[in-house]
Amino acid sequence: MILDEAQQLPEMFSYIQVLVDEDKELRFVLSGSNNFTLMERITQSLAGRAALLTLLPLSISEIKPDVSTDELIFNGFYPAVWGDGRRPYDVYSNYYRTYIERDLRQLINIKDLDLFRQFVRLMASRVANEFNASRISNEIGVDVKTVQHWLSILTTSYIAFTLPPYYRNIGKRIVKAHKLYFYDTGLVSYLLGLDSPEQVALHPLRGALFENMVVAEFYKRRFNQGKTPHLFYYRDNTQKEVDLIEEESFGQLFAYEIKSAKRFNTQFAAGIDYFKKLYGESVVGGTILYDGDECIETSNIICRNWRDL
Repeated sequence: MILDEAQQLPEMFSYIQVLVDEDKELRFVLSGSNNFTLMERITQSLAGRAALLTLLPLSISEIKPDVSTDELIFNGFYPAVWGDGRRPYDVYSNYYRTYIERDLRQLINIKDLDLFRQFVRLMASRVANEFNASRISNEIGVDVKTVQHWLSILTTSYIAFTLPPYYRNIGKRIVKAHKLYFYDTGLVSYLLGLDSPEQVALHPLRGALFENMVVAEFYKRRFNQGKTPHLFYYRDNTQKEVDLIEEESFGQLFAYEIKSAKRFNTQFAAGIDYFKKLYGESVVGGTILYDGDECIETSNIICRNWRDL
């Protein structure tokens, strides 16, 4: 039995608990738009009886779109856009107003909605950049704890996520700040006030939006495979950087450089080359993901169009 918006009927969870305890073969799929309340009901009544699955927006492999990269960034990956053919603006404005402004506001008891709106839009302008709570608190005019709390709300509700830095006993050379991303670039485009794919193409954050989209694809792939997203970025105090590090079993590392350019440049491999020298045989793969099709392999680093993840 599939029950949507299950959090709306809290007494049902205790009833389901009795049923599954009496018959282990029974199966229920409980879904809902309010992740906070749904998780609370599950952990209270169904602890030890439930498996939790994370369902993110559609992946590039699920829609296989024949559109430009700028259109993908602008449209985002919500099913209502691709399945129902609805305008991205309508989808994301309704989502923002009903879920982010109304539901989240009620859950965290936000007294000044204008400040929270300012915070969310400021987060959208910082995608693919390091999250600095102190700087944001100064810009908005709220304390650091409030900023951190609001970010935790966005991450718990699967609106945004942070990418931690990768380090293995290198200590002070590593930048400790996490990088900020949203799960969907269509929502980011809406928050930035973009009205068309053409505006995406000319926007100063186009490179950051592209990186956000590709990193989110890695999270979708990991979750869809039932895996924990062991994903990181690397940057040291000399500004040597690798956009994405994926850690597999036995400490195997895969390094990815993400570039929005349509033409390949051998300099794209510099960060991965540096990282491979640091971590040696632990780095079993290096790939440049970019928006073009001509690929020149260099220093055992391959390149491919990002859609071929």
